[in-house]
Amino acid sequence: MFKALVMTQDSESGKASADIQDLTLEDLPEAEVTVAVEYSTVNYKDGLCLSAKGGGLVRNYPHVPGIDFAGTIEASSDDRYKPGDKVVLTGWRVGEAHWGGYSQKARVKADWLVPLPDGITSRQAMAVGTAGFTAMLAVMALEDHGLKPENGPVLVTGAAGGVGSVATAILAHLGYEVAAVTGRPETADYLKSLGATQIVPRADLNETVKRPLESETWAGCVDAVGGDMLARVLGQMKYGASVAAVGLAGGAALPATVIPFLLRGVNLLGIDSVMQPFENRQRAWQRIATDLPMEKLDAMVHPATLADLPKLGADILAGQVQGRVVVDLNR
Repeated sequence: MFKALVMTQDSESGKASADIQDLTLEDLPEAEVTVAVEYSTVNYKDGLCLSAKGGGLVRNYPHVPGIDFAGTIEASSDDRYKPGDKVVLTGWRVGEAHWGGYSQKARVKADWLVPLPDGITSRQAMAVGTAGFTAMLAVMALEDHGLKPENGPVLVTGAAGGVGSVATAILAHLGYEVAAVTGRPETADYLKSLGATQIVPRADLNETVKRPLESETWAGCVDAVGGDMLARVLGQMKYGASVAAVGLAGGAALPATVIPFLLRGVNLLGIDSVMQPFENRQRAWQRIATDLPMEKLDAMVHPATLADLPKLGADILAGQVQGRVVVDLNR
């Protein structure tokens, strides 16, 4: 027997609710690898999955959410993994279409796993999670499109959130001047502790302007907001600079013009973490091991247990979670 947070749906109201249940291995879905889960985390998608309607992501109940987890292989019918191996999983619609990491044991496809790099513990891997993995993918994409520290300041929107926090720490560690955008003034000291050299109030970028181009200000941008803010930022990018779009906390619409692309050669780079091929996942995790200062990562972490998850799910949807939540499956 092991513990899991299980979502069940009321047949009359259609509303889902979560409670901690005892499960057995026979309850788990069929797949090649069984993992003893040590840690998970809380992302925006997790908040959606934990909501009464499943956020449009959960189609079948009962369901175990948790889009990320890290732990130790317990059994494997795939030669790539053996008992005792440390692994991490993010994406592949685990926790949405397939049972996820809010369980002391999980059974998944071998193709979905990545060996945990040397120097990263399973707890640290979940302090990174999908948010940090996405941040690393964004930094890699900006670098692949020519970003260098000498090019100028890099903007990070939604900087106090999970993706933004890790992006700020990575960029600062790599020698970039980081301008962190936040709508919560109380997070300024936290963002400076991660390496931000400039705090930009959200209100400065939230207002749309009629001019398609403004002064060339930013050499790069990791954008977790989308919407009006992304449209505004595009008009402030330096010639040939790139924006890595990783989220839509401010909305999915993009009320922009093509002028920044045509007159300044600006690039808008879409960052997907869910279906990334294995080679790029491995590259990103290796970069995380070398380029994310672990002492700053530890400072972002808020510990949690299975019992805390329903409230944390609501909090992250309301924008009330700072940094990274790490869920200890054995507490």
